[in-house]
Amino acid sequence: MIEWLKIHSGRMILVIILGLIIYVAVRTIVPRLVKKTIALRMKGKMESAIEKRSHTISYVITNTIGVGIGIVVLFTILAEVGINIGPALASLGILGLAISFGAQSLIKDLINGLFILMENQYGIGDVVRVGGIAGLVEEVNLRRTILRDLDGIVHYIPNSEISIASNFTKEFSRVNMNISVGYGEDLDRVIKVVNRVCSKMAQEKEWRDKIIKTPQVLRVDALGESGVEIKILGDTVPITQWDIMGELRKRIKQAFDREKIEIPWPHMKVYFGNRSGVKGKGV
Repeated sequence: MIEWLKIHSGRMILVIILGLIIYVAVRTIVPRLVKKTIALRMKGKMESAIEKRSHTISYVITNTIGVGIGIVVLFTILAEVGINIGPALASLGILGLAISFGAQSLIKDLINGLFILMENQYGIGDVVRVGGIAGLVEEVNLRRTILRDLDGIVHYIPNSEISIASNFTKEFSRVNMNISVGYGEDLDRVIKVVNRVCSKMAQEKEWRDKIIKTPQVLRVDALGESGVEIKILGDTVPITQWDIMGELRKRIKQAFDREKIEIPWPHMKVYFGNRSGVKGKGV
């Protein structure tokens, strides 16, 4: 036994060390090569978009190669131990054939995952809606997509179940919000106040790097039951639109308070009649 260990243990340790060195080299070299390639193909795009794409592709490639290295190391060690790996490889081939017939959903996962990556539908760090679930993409590979929603719940979605993917943060995002004012307000004055608030915010150091196109009033969007709806649109850096809309709502409310502009809320008038036919008072 001691003689056997002297002869074979060194080789097995060497195989494991070589496998680790190759894997570390892959994890170091592949992301750099992928980033250079993606940067050339996405020339002129935002740096954040290039980073997301590079990270997603690098993650899938390095994990796939890592699995391959692990399999090679395992079979090399088995051969060194003296186990005949020929039948094992044959069994693996038969198992793969059985899986190809019995696990059609897995094959669909892999094919759909390949298209997701090739078409750059979304990547790690994007906010998307897939399979009827919206959340931040924490992981995407050939088999599944992992999302975390606002409640912190992690969702594991097989790629075969993704027929429609909606990406909220690809290349740029958009402020799309409505505010309501009373029917008695001067709409031209209201629009000037809103645009002034938006322009001032877009010039501030904290927000100017996050705003691509200053939000402005687009139109009077609807005549609602309680007030007039005004639509505001603007372009932002990906994933910052919700922070910007929240800050805009706060500032517009403060500006409306200063300017005595009414923000309506649902209410009703009730009239009480009397038997003599005299008009009742409104409440």
